[in-house]
Amino acid sequence: MAGYPPEITERFHGTPEQLEAGLVGQPPTRWRSIVLEDYDPGWPRRYDAIHAALVETLGDRVVAVEHVGSTSVPGLPAKPIIDVDLTVEDTADETLYVPDLVRAGHRLVLREPWWHGHRMLVNAEDDIHLHVWPVGAPELVRHRLFRDWLRSHPEDLELYASTKRRLARDTVERPGDYSLAKNDVIDAIYARIFAAGPG
Repeated sequence: MAGYPPEITERFHGTPEQLEAGLVGQPPTRWRSIVLEDYDPGWPRRYDAIHAALVETLGDRVVAVEHVGSTSVPGLPAKPIIDVDLTVEDTADETLYVPDLVRAGHRLVLREPWWHGHRMLVNAEDDIHLHVWPVGAPELVRHRLFRDWLRSHPEDLELYASTKRRLARDTVERPGDYSLAKNDVIDAIYARIFAAGPG
């Protein structure tokens, strides 16, 4: 059975310097602290409303929309922020999607062309993180694989949950370190995903 291609298995690890270089305007206020909440069964309904709003705003410019991140995994503690992967044909031409998203209440906070063309927008309450990717971006596949693996592998769900809780405590004075600190455990889980191969 064929495995995953290298563009899927080789994860991009951004640095704090790259994050800072990609910032557009002020960083979201919720980046100043890490607050984890127990899983909320209302999160999928919130995502459904976001999905509908994106389709209404962008119409046929939407290629795909996915609920990703910790709020998409039942039972997983998470920051109360809905992470959404929005796929468009090409993120480089921001005029095709950013102005309409801004009119709908979002603002652009990250422009990271070196990370598969990633752009990120947040809403006024900063409880939606809208990740915009071009068609074919490998991160789209990785996000779905990670979400679906945690949904079906309770041991790794518990490993990731306990890691998130521990790191939220350990990085309370350095919230910017939280995401990077999770990489070792995330990489270990991905190693199991990739070893299992496409289902």
